[in-house]
Amino acid sequence: MDATRRVTAVLGPTNTGKTHHAIDRMLAHRTGVIGLPLRLLAREVYDRIVARVGPSVVALVTGEERIVPDRTQYWVCTTEAMPLEIGADFVAVDEIQLCADADRGHVFTDRLLRARGLNETLFLGSDTMRGAIAGLVPHVTFLKRDRMSTLKYAGSKKISRMPARSAIVGFSVENVYAIAELIRRQKGGCAVVMGALSPRTRNAQVALYQNGDVDYLVATDAIGMGLNLDIKHAAFSATAKFDGRRMRALFPHELAQIAGRAGRHTEDGTFGVTGEARPFDDDLVEAIENHRFAPVKKLHWRNESLDFGTVDRLIRSLEEPTSNDWLTRARDADDLLALKALSALPEVQDKLTEPKRVQLLWDVCRIPDFRSSTGPEHTTLLTRIFEFLVGRGLGGGRIPSDWLAQAIKRIDKTEGDIDALSRRLAHIRTWTYVTQRKNWVEDESHWRDETRAVEDRLSDALHTALTQRFVDRRTSVLLRRLKQKEALVAEVNDKGEVTVEGEFAGKLEGFRFSQDASATPDAARTLAQAALQALKPEFHLRADRFYNAPDTELDFTEQGGLMWGSSAVGKLVKGAEAAKPSVEAFVDEEAGPEVVEKVRRRLQHFIDRKVAAQFEPLLAMGRDEALTGLARGFAFRIAEAMGVLPRDTVAAEVKELDQEARGALRKHGVRFGQFTIFLPALLKPAPTRLRLVLWSLWNGLQEFPESPPPGLVTIPNVTEVPKQHYTLAGYHPAGTRAIRIDMLERLADILRQKDSRAGFEATPDMLSITGMTLDQFADLMAGLGYKGEKAERLKVKTTEAPKAPEISEEAAAAIAAGLPIPEEVSIHAPAPEPEGEPAAPEMEAFYTFTWAPKPRHQRPERGPRPERKEGEARAPRGDRPKGDRPQGERPQGERPQGERPKGDRPKGDRPKGDRRDDRKGGKPPREERQKSFEARPPRAEKPIDPDNPFAALLALKGKV
Repeated sequence: MDATRRVTAVLGPTNTGKTHHAIDRMLAHRTGVIGLPLRLLAREVYDRIVARVGPSVVALVTGEERIVPDRTQYWVCTTEAMPLEIGADFVAVDEIQLCADADRGHVFTDRLLRARGLNETLFLGSDTMRGAIAGLVPHVTFLKRDRMSTLKYAGSKKISRMPARSAIVGFSVENVYAIAELIRRQKGGCAVVMGALSPRTRNAQVALYQNGDVDYLVATDAIGMGLNLDIKHAAFSATAKFDGRRMRALFPHELAQIAGRAGRHTEDGTFGVTGEARPFDDDLVEAIENHRFAPVKKLHWRNESLDFGTVDRLIRSLEEPTSNDWLTRARDADDLLALKALSALPEVQDKLTEPKRVQLLWDVCRIPDFRSSTGPEHTTLLTRIFEFLVGRGLGGGRIPSDWLAQAIKRIDKTEGDIDALSRRLAHIRTWTYVTQRKNWVEDESHWRDETRAVEDRLSDALHTALTQRFVDRRTSVLLRRLKQKEALVAEVNDKGEVTVEGEFAGKLEGFRFSQDASATPDAARTLAQAALQALKPEFHLRADRFYNAPDTELDFTEQGGLMWGSSAVGKLVKGAEAAKPSVEAFVDEEAGPEVVEKVRRRLQHFIDRKVAAQFEPLLAMGRDEALTGLARGFAFRIAEAMGVLPRDTVAAEVKELDQEARGALRKHGVRFGQFTIFLPALLKPAPTRLRLVLWSLWNGLQEFPESPPPGLVTIPNVTEVPKQHYTLAGYHPAGTRAIRIDMLERLADILRQKDSRAGFEATPDMLSITGMTLDQFADLMAGLGYKGEKAERLKVKTTEAPKAPEISEEAAAAIAAGLPIPEEVSIHAPAPEPEGEPAAPEMEAFYTFTWAPKPRHQRPERGPRPERKEGEARAPRGDRPKGDRPQGERPQGERPQGERPKGDRPKGDRPKGDRRDDRKGGKPPREERQKSFEARPPRAEKPIDPDNPFAALLALKGKV
């Protein structure tokens, strides 16, 4: 082949098939090398070539990945990693216009000047490079390729109106994440592509987009470098970026490179702006659409003929200028800056004793700063690696395996957020690059596999984190199905979980559908519509199961809710009577009126049966036609109070009841207690719980009082809680505690046997009934109207049975020998002497209780009570007005039997067998009567009138 035809420049805009053409040309030769600008693109091309010729003859070489089979024929590399010394038949360099890039341009310029294939060389890129290539490469042939589709400007669009299959471009990680989050909320999700991603993560993200799981792609300008994606619209969120030195506006050809990703093969594409980006002017739009840009005038260049004699000579060779009009010396790159920083360190200068070490230092300085760390941090790492490689007695010319293992172990963690995983990926890329260098580590294959495995794990974790954060699969699937006008498949499982197209949409709780709150607004209506399609038959099936469910599966809450298992299906509402509540069913309207009515009827049956079962004694008393007159009226009062009636509220009605009426009520279980009139059967936990709910419902309370736990004799008496709530719960407040009503009446029966005027002590039976300590019982008694006086006394100990006297040792010896006991020998052993000081007498506390009710409040309409003058006779007891008696809060029937007036004793109130003894009267025998005392002062002694006919008898007073 003629030498003048060996170099070809294939130039044109994006989507012209240049890379595809280069692959075809390379495979037409026996060997070949192709250099690509990004390792992501290198991996894509490698996969395409492997699919055509197999992996055994294709190598992949990047800074962090090296796959080189023994029979390698074709090399796919990043431009920096291209092997130039192997003498391949074919050489190609893609995106050759990067010769004008300020950071990497010198690498591409070097390949333009020196990279040649033995038979064919291709340079692929923009038509702006035509003049520069013609001026630098002799005998080059130009091949122009036109775009396969049309690219049009679509103006500015909001992200909410962005069409499907769009790519939104940002120029910072923060900007990319913010756009991705916005798209997730409005569009269901997106894929994220950035140059910092590993190939594994990037491929996984691209697969989300290419497979149609998401319709949007958010990326950096990395997509402009040859990534072939199915993009119909490219939108710029900004038109400026930070290039590592400063913020600058994107050049028109850079904008065109990215915009050209829209449209694939023969499909047309559009481009535009979004967010805060300003719309393009007409000249820029015309340049991008027609791919007409100013030609490249200068290429960045750096001398590749390096002098490793000393570090200073090396730096001078790197900074050598050029006299070529097409070339300009590149600015100091990161590797040159690192070389200058390390060579200034004394510990590094001492080791630069020969050219090989200078060259080794240069190789170390070329380790990329993947972490984008601060200068000192990266310099410290490079210094440490250089010290290991030159040998300090630690590494022996190699990076120590244990040190490398610890560094990798700190990175090998897959937990954390996106930022943490991205940082770890950047760190592992450094060690991946290091292990790819020959003779830098021991057991190179092991460490290459180890770093690759860690990178893969982190890549998978990062892909998962990106997907979880920026992709709402459910919403994206639903929106895609709607656009395709397909019927959505919805299902309901046994737990009530509703799925639409396999994605969780919500839960059916009872007969109400609770939609998943995480759904985006755009998908919420779609979710509800699709879910209800599956719920219509499910509502009817559930209603049938509910209607036939046993009462044991239903229950009511203490706030009036109605439950079916763990699902709320309704609530109680006020009915015509307190004991006849109505129900309200919780059923979605979409279920239909038939389901609503079926659920309502079942709930009404349940609560009616519940009331009938728990209040059966009360309802039976109301149905008893034998109750007439006052007994029937009193039965109505008890039913109105739901079985628990404080006695002081019906004292007058109780007095009017005769023995026959009381007996008729007792037949229904009514107990006339001293404090409460109640039905003991209705004090059980279940009726009490229902009574509180029904009473609260009837009285329109917003928050219902809850019933106390079952089994408690006393509960705390909270002052903020109304006394009526305690009564309904079956308790009577007294002091700081409230005592159960039935236990209080048992206590009252015992107290009636005590003399409350002379005073009495608490017995073990009293404490056993209440379950209280003595001090707690005293507080309870104070709440019942008794005064307790505390005192101490010697504790009476129980006497032990006398022990048999012990025999003395001399007497025991004589008995054992069979001899008589001598007279001088004492039979009894001496009593043991007490040790130490005698014990102090043990004291015990006790209370003496007397009846001391609180004085009744003086009613204003009665006026003050007239004071009795000294010497004036006291009015007879029968003549004292009833209202003047200081009864306090003590209910009738609580006065001790000995001082209760006959007129106040309720007849027939005590059941048979309740008498204190066999005596019919209430008074004790004369010898048992206590002396009476009066609070008035003693009368003054008067001399005996001698004329009084009873003078003789009065003189004998006190002598008999």
